[in-house]
Amino acid sequence: MDDSIRDFLAAGPWAVIGASTDRSKYGNKVLRCYQQHALAVTPVHPREERIEGLACAKSIADLPAGVRGLSIITPPPVTEKVVEEAAAAGIRRLWMQPGAESERALARAAELGLAVIARGPCLLVVLGYRE
Repeated sequence: MDDSIRDFLAAGPWAVIGASTDRSKYGNKVLRCYQQHALAVTPVHPREERIEGLACAKSIADLPAGVRGLSIITPPPVTEKVVEEAAAAGIRRLWMQPGAESERALARAAELGLAVIARGPCLLVVLGYRE
């Protein structure tokens, strides 16, 4: 495990943006992976009240105080906005799950001094996810 992943996993609590009620979607699987490992996590979804038994934040700005890591499972154009919102909320560690990243999002995160994991393994692989 590389240092950036080790640092991310040591820096909870976390949030998952792109969380889904659909258990076949990666946004749901990543959320359940955190739960399977007893890690404190909050789903972010603008319209849902609860996902997998957890209260949802409507946006990054609505997350409980203290969230320090954000798993991102959104389309690249949305990820670009998420980077800005995370920085504004004081979240310094981002894990762009495969397919969420874009050059613009990565460049902006670097400009903002955020620690980013991208173009690498998925959280599901690193932590070990069970269906």
